[in-house]
Amino acid sequence: MDERPVEELVGRVSHWYDKISVMGVTLTGRLAVGDTIRVRGHTTDFTQRVTSMQAWHQDIAEAGPGDQVGIRAAFRARPGDRVYKVIT
Repeated sequence: MDERPVEELVGRVSHWYDKISVMGVTLTGRLAVGDTIRVRGHTTDFTQRVTSMQAWHQDIAEAGPGDQVGIRAAFRARPGDRVYKVIT
């Protein structure tokens, strides 16, 4: 039996802000603080919990399709990387 978690594509990285380790993400699905995400790209592959999210320099609890958000990242992300919500 396959025990891998299910992943749902919820956005793509549009920017990387190196000095503050934040990735700008354009969302295509719903995402909330507390969700676990996996960021995957050509040279990127890491999983982390969303501990904070901002839109227009304001803290937000959740966002949806079409929103541009900033998420603090544990590792470097690159524009074009895909962001998946991990669903257990």
